[in-house]
Amino acid sequence: MTRILSAALCLMALSSTLAGAQTTKITTEYLMTLYAPLDPPQKIDKSLTIYNVRPGGWVKGPKIRGALIAPAADWIRVMPGGSLRQDVRVTIKTDDGALIYLAYNGIISRSKGVAKRDASGEALTSADEYFVMAPTMETSSKAYSWLNNVQCVGKMVEVKTGNKSFVKYDIFIVR
Repeated sequence: MTRILSAALCLMALSSTLAGAQTTKITTEYLMTLYAPLDPPQKIDKSLTIYNVRPGGWVKGPKIRGALIAPAADWIRVMPGGSLRQDVRVTIKTDDGALIYLAYNGIISRSKGVAKRDASGEALTSADEYFVMAPTMETSSKAYSWLNNVQCVGKMVEVKTGNKSFVKYDIFIVR
């Protein structure tokens, strides 16, 4: 009888595993909004464009406020399938004087119609294209040292190229 009971318990445990039971739940917590005004693009070749961040950029959130300071830029690569890959590095100077290094990679996927709208200088939103990034931060500030220990995700809120270019993201801590 004990063998039958043990076998039944093992089968029950195995069946929940085989059924694809979720074992990890991901949640997010809003960290900040980032706004970066951009210089005109530097077109290196067909696959690489660099956007320097102009003065006037900022971050604002419940636990962090500050300005984006130089050096800061966004390297955009066109991938073989047509999507765009970001490589961004930015320095934040918080309102209380701390320096935070923010780096992220991301992917932008858009239709040809949306790419034409972007090229014409139209402001786009997250409803127009898939534009997601994965930031990490680094600082020696004791007040912000908790940022060294979190992975973030972000999503574009609005972007505009051409005259008065900018990008705006909402950034979240992954929990």
